Amino acid sequence: MNYMMLEVPARSENESFVRVVIAAFAARLDPTLEEVNEVKTAVSEAVTNSILHAYDDDRGLIKIRAFVEDKKLWIEISDSGKGIDDIARAREPLYTDKPELERSGMGFTIMENFMDEVVISSSPGKGTVVKMLKVFNKVAESSH
Repeated sequence: MNYMMLEVPARSENESFVRVVIAAFAARLDPTLEEVNEVKTAVSEAVTNSILHAYDDDRGLIKIRAFVEDKKLWIEISDSGKGIDDIARAREPLYTDKPELERSGMGFTIMENFMDEVVISSSPGKGTVVKMLKVFNKVAESSH
């Protein structure tokens, strides 16, 4: 198993950097372009959630860990911010605690649509951890 760790300030300009780093790390699994785009989108949503919801300013940190083994990529994105009071409600499409933000409330739904597994754990006042799994080349393997 190979792994990587990264820690970035919770600033919007770091979202695209994290997305590219994870895509480069996953490249060793020989993913399709569609799979790479799905992972990049899910990572973008998770990091953006931490940036927008975890901290009231850009003083917090976002930690990213990723592991690869066989054709599987595990990604863990965590923060030490406000946390989520009601995870089930937060996972509902279009739910948001920031209605003033454009296109808000679809982050978890997008992650769940593009990844094979999404697990969210959170403690109010302590932070949130989003764990995602992507299994690559499932269609190619099942057609043999």
